[in-house]
Amino acid sequence: MEENLYQTPESELKVPLIDDRLELASRWSRLGASIIDSIIIMLVLMPIFYFTGYFSSLSAGQQPPLLQMLMYAVLGIVIFVVINGKFLVQSGQTVGKKILGIKITDLNQQSPTTSALFKRYGLYLGLGQIPFIGAFFSIINVLFIFSKSKRCLHDLAAKTIVIKNP
Repeated sequence: MEENLYQTPESELKVPLIDDRLELASRWSRLGASIIDSIIIMLVLMPIFYFTGYFSSLSAGQQPPLLQMLMYAVLGIVIFVVINGKFLVQSGQTVGKKILGIKITDLNQQSPTTSALFKRYGLYLGLGQIPFIGAFFSIINVLFIFSKSKRCLHDLAAKTIVIKNP
């Protein structure tokens, strides 16, 4: 019996590895794509805010009711899906990602499944809408981009990566 009772246990970790030859999208291109997508959505939402009196109530110093704020959040998500849904399913790209030449793939460099996209954007867009903790979660989510793998929490949850579009 030559077994060392004090030896560190050995185990095989089942961690998905990202191909070293794969060129991940830069943090700046991901930020730029997100900004482009946000501007597009805001261009659609601004007239809605104006005609529903949202800006008038803000200028009068009135806080919009929580239900109205949630309605705007849901509307923003619906607009995002209408604008980007087809592109995401077909090529793993939003309009911003198309413009900057990056795309979402799974860890095998295949187009992400609809389920993976739902997890990714459900986490990214949905949880950020929760009053009080949503903003905190969104900051933590985005800060994960500074890891070596350049993957945010929504990437980890959906098992996706963002790469340069070859």
